[in-house]
Amino acid sequence: MSTSTVWFWNLRASRKAPFEQRMHRLLKAAGAAEHVRPGDLLALKMHFGEAGVTAFITPIHVRPIVDFFRKAGAKPFLTDTNTLYAGQRGEAVSHKLQAAQHGFDPNILGAPVIIADGLRSTNEAAVKFKGKHISTAYLAGDIVNADLLVTLSHFKGHELAGFGGALKNVAMGCATRRGKMQQHGCLAPQVHPDNCKGCGICVEVCAPGALRMDEDKRISVDKDLCAGCGACFHACAHHGVEIDWNTDINEFLGRMMEYAAATLLTRAKPTLHVSFVMGVTPNCDCVGYSDAPVCPDIGVLASWDPVALDQACLDLVTAAPPLYPSSLPAGLRPGQDKLHALTPSLPLDMGLAYAESLGLGTRAYELKAI
Repeated sequence: MSTSTVWFWNLRASRKAPFEQRMHRLLKAAGAAEHVRPGDLLALKMHFGEAGVTAFITPIHVRPIVDFFRKAGAKPFLTDTNTLYAGQRGEAVSHKLQAAQHGFDPNILGAPVIIADGLRSTNEAAVKFKGKHISTAYLAGDIVNADLLVTLSHFKGHELAGFGGALKNVAMGCATRRGKMQQHGCLAPQVHPDNCKGCGICVEVCAPGALRMDEDKRISVDKDLCAGCGACFHACAHHGVEIDWNTDINEFLGRMMEYAAATLLTRAKPTLHVSFVMGVTPNCDCVGYSDAPVCPDIGVLASWDPVALDQACLDLVTAAPPLYPSSLPAGLRPGQDKLHALTPSLPLDMGLAYAESLGLGTRAYELKAI
């Protein structure tokens, strides 16, 4: 069986080799600059952290990566897409302000923040993909148009996917709102009549005319007309229309992996993936807080194979000693699967077997320490 290389830095540093030098050494070992041509527009796909979150990848961790690629001749920009839910990152104005509040200042980092799907998530590229669940993936236009893509992922648990790593960062993180809704298996909002105030704003913003209001000011949805853009629940201030979060887990994982494949396998150049296994929280960086980590900080990993990288991160977290107090069940020992213990309803492979079958990579890897 073929294996993929995953480069690993265990966070040890010294006066002569501080963080920046170690990070450059990791990127150089991975051959991060080998596909860079002078002037290439390089998307550094990351998560700027919802308000209240403290465990996101910080600017001090990102600056050496920006410097590395600038020195290689690229023009890097930091990017993410707008969220499916209404919040501080639901449209580009608030999203960029949130990034700034967490310290992502282009004058300091040397790279601008660009929200890749535009002001209201309409900067969209439709990418054909023949999968079990999807035939077209709706991806952020500026990520599709970038010459190069590099993912920077904070590895952590996730209440629906089991974990958030490179593949989720690509699949959910590179999709527009319509693409995010498609991954969740729903293309129409859920109406909550008790919350509806009859203001009609959702009807006004519904471009395909799928939302209608009757004489009694009750909202209904024509699911055959709904384009799944999510504009209505971003417009509604009363939670009268919201996303239907009821999702079949196995189908969700399948859709998510197909989106990762549609994003990565259609690119002209390979994508490097960097994962920070630090502050491994039990939930996503979208939840608005960071709970206590479930294991000690482990390191930074890099690979051209996102399947191998995610598998290596999972294995390292599993092997690490559990930390308490945390949300982990009592009595776990090193070697027991912490993230599966938090989401026991998920399949043990957490979708990686299907990702492997799609040609995204292999779960067999060789860990090379730098």
